[in-house]
Amino acid sequence: MKQDSTRNAAYTVDCEDYVHVIKFNPFDSGDACSLIAYGGNNYVVVGTCRFQEEDAEVEGMQYKTLRTFHHGIRVDAIAWSPETRLDALPPQIRVWDLEGNEKAHFVLRSPGMSVCWHPDEAFKLMVAEKNGTIRFYDLITQQAILSLECEQTPLMSADWCLKNTLKIGAVAGNDWLIWDITCSSYPQDKRPVHVDRARLFRWSRVNENLFATTGYPGKTTTQLLVHHLGHPQVNFEFNYIQKPSQNI
Repeated sequence: MKQDSTRNAAYTVDCEDYVHVIKFNPFDSGDACSLIAYGGNNYVVVGTCRFQEEDAEVEGMQYKTLRTFHHGIRVDAIAWSPETRLDALPPQIRVWDLEGNEKAHFVLRSPGMSVCWHPDEAFKLMVAEKNGTIRFYDLITQQAILSLECEQTPLMSADWCLKNTLKIGAVAGNDWLIWDITCSSYPQDKRPVHVDRARLFRWSRVNENLFATTGYPGKTTTQLLVHHLGHPQVNFEFNYIQKPSQNI
């Protein structure tokens, strides 16, 4: 930013012209609290600004421009929305061929958390959204053909059973949930599984009654549980010990 060099600024940012207004994001919204915006005669720049006092890995201060908006008029005021976030997933699912050409994209109503192809029908796709909805798409018509509902959030992971394609499994909140898509759009079975919230769901590739779930990583361990639909109790439990990171 243009400033008097006699003030011995600790950090400077090159700008296109004069800066008339500058505004840090005042809301505590994850990584978005590091956002900064400044405006000049015909543009607004949005960037991130991190300080050593907040992040020990930063030496002094670190700035990165994220985007510049040109609109042809002087900027005299900037206000941040309290819903501003940097960690939100884009609300779309895109499909490419092996040459990298985009073949289809679908607009979602919340962040997409899992994507699965039908194991037998190459043009059917399942997408699980964080708001608790699982939708199935036909890539030929590019339309949704079926949806399932969790009735709880956040849905973090879902999987399509290879041994029985009528079964869908997922984890949402602290629970695992199982659907039979021929019976209802709501789960036929669900049970609490991880006290610290569930993170991942995966079916066995050889047995339609076996599946595994993981919890969120704790400070020292991560829990992995193996379940059998015919037994109410957990079949196996593994607790992975995480080694503390070391600075090299």
